[in-house]
Amino acid sequence: MVRFEYLEAGTVKEAVSLLVRYRGEVCAIAGGTDLVVQMRYRDANPKYLVNLKTIPGLDYIVEDAGGLRIGPLTSIRTIETSPLIKERFGILSQAAHLLGSVQVRNLATIGGNLCHAAPSADTVPPLLALGTTARLAGPDGERTIPLENLFAGPGKTALKEGELLTELQIPAPAPKSAGVYLKHSIRKAMDIAFVGTGVVVEMDNGTCKDIRIALGAVAPVPMRAPKAEAYLRGKALEDGVLREAGEIASQECSPISDIRCSAEHRREIVKVFVRRAAQQAAELAGGR
Repeated sequence: MVRFEYLEAGTVKEAVSLLVRYRGEVCAIAGGTDLVVQMRYRDANPKYLVNLKTIPGLDYIVEDAGGLRIGPLTSIRTIETSPLIKERFGILSQAAHLLGSVQVRNLATIGGNLCHAAPSADTVPPLLALGTTARLAGPDGERTIPLENLFAGPGKTALKEGELLTELQIPAPAPKSAGVYLKHSIRKAMDIAFVGTGVVVEMDNGTCKDIRIALGAVAPVPMRAPKAEAYLRGKALEDGVLREAGEIASQECSPISDIRCSAEHRREIVKVFVRRAAQQAAELAGGR
């Protein structure tokens, strides 16, 4: 690991200022479960580290009339065990439970999991399926973007120079809706996903009123499957319909073959997971 200078930020404004001052040579750190490993293997070599965990007030889960607000320094373990998230946004709790080990979840933050921008990040498909938006703060002020616009490629985000993620905003779930997250990996703990699939379904009198399908680890960035979603809206989620939706989703993604899994196998998993997650979500929503 190369030598670096450690800096602490007391406010978001101070953190933004430090990131701008040392641009090109600085990284922000929260839980450090990804960055420290990269630094150890010299995949990342910052001369300066700005600790964000010294900023008060960015670790929270708040319910309001518009849904749910989550601070970026909220730990994955807190999200996993939150009674509010388990009851109303269960898909996110499911994904948090499948991320790493308990030790990792106690350190890792939701903001870090997103801003590391790994295509296989477990929390991203559920958040995309929930229709999440991200609030950002930078030298030019604040802005809000759909979460899916945050990702620009493997390990790359759309954050501008000096920008930080300051809040996740999740809309209130629709009546008779539910979500399911499924992850395929070799081990139950500590493995990253070969494929991650998050599906949120809203049912109405036995038919699919609305659906969001989000996929991880099958494209350069986490993605939605809009063609499969459009195919399922207005239909009863019977087995044949769900199988066809899985086929459509498998053609929308663009997986690669790597040391962990072949592209062909990833497409087959997408077919199964889209069908299975949609069926389970519909049952939870009371539509089957």
